[in-house]
Amino acid sequence: METQKVKTCFTITFTNEQYVHAKAYVEDMKKHPQRVFWQGKKNKSDDELVIEQIAHRILSGFYNDDPFKAGKHILRMDSMVNA
Repeated sequence: METQKVKTCFTITFTNEQYVHAKAYVEDMKKHPQRVFWQGKKNKSDDELVIEQIAHRILSGFYNDDPFKAGKHILRMDSMVNA
């Protein structure tokens, strides 16, 4: 199977509740420095980690229990084929 690389930028919206939840998750992960969570995250600020966690949950469908509601979180997506 041949793979391709595409760079995509998402503009998302999230609630304060989602932010607080993601912040608590990142704080919990700090107690477990050997977890897979930390791969590729060296030198990232807490804010970057929190926003990445929110984006991950939105794009993975954790907040999308209704297909028509799913689109409300993703405001825009820009993709570039030659990444």
